[in-house]
Amino acid sequence: MSTTPQHVAIIMDGNGRWAAARNLPRVMGHKAGIEAVRRALQSAIEAGVPYLTLYGFSSENWKRPSDEVQDLMGLLRLYLQGELAQLHKEKVRLRIIGDRTRFDKDIITLIEKAETLTADNTCLNLTVALSYGGRQEIVRAVQSLIEKGVDAINEEIVSAELYTKDIPDPDLIIRTSGEKRISNFLLWQSAYAEFVFLDTLWPDFTAEDMNRALDEFNSRERRYGARAS
Repeated sequence: MSTTPQHVAIIMDGNGRWAAARNLPRVMGHKAGIEAVRRALQSAIEAGVPYLTLYGFSSENWKRPSDEVQDLMGLLRLYLQGELAQLHKEKVRLRIIGDRTRFDKDIITLIEKAETLTADNTCLNLTVALSYGGRQEIVRAVQSLIEKGVDAINEEIVSAELYTKDIPDPDLIIRTSGEKRISNFLLWQSAYAEFVFLDTLWPDFTAEDMNRALDEFNSRERRYGARAS
């Protein structure tokens, strides 16, 4: 029986290689990646996936050359300004997770505006991980518990301190570009997720790729550590 995953997360990888293969500057790969984001959103909506999380910019990405980081921040501004009306029209709720303190003030303002405007939307819950790292998130959660003086710590208490406390754990994690690693993404939350690795570079990602990953998800038996029956 076909089952739609409640939460799909995607590690969007391959923008740079896509651009290099076409002798284009890396920023053109990132621009093409935005088009792929639009396709991923639409295919998730059409498939009935209620939660979609996209890994947009890791905490380690700040170490990239300054001109590339500046280009990425410029694209982030354009996305938040240019896509917000359409997201709201399609009843998509947008949330950003990660360390916002490293962003310029105008970007933080744009994020807050987008989250406030779309807060009551229910068609799709879109989470974008920006300035995000899984280890950083867990350390932040533990620090918060220490500051609160919590002595008895369990999984539920830790989960409640994560950026994703209001979001179900991912059922399916997709990584594009042929790489087969998690890259510090949703380390806590992915404990029982199914992984699908696609050779497709992110700018070439289509609804067919999404459907292929969903079909692969449905072909597997999820046992959550138990033996097969």
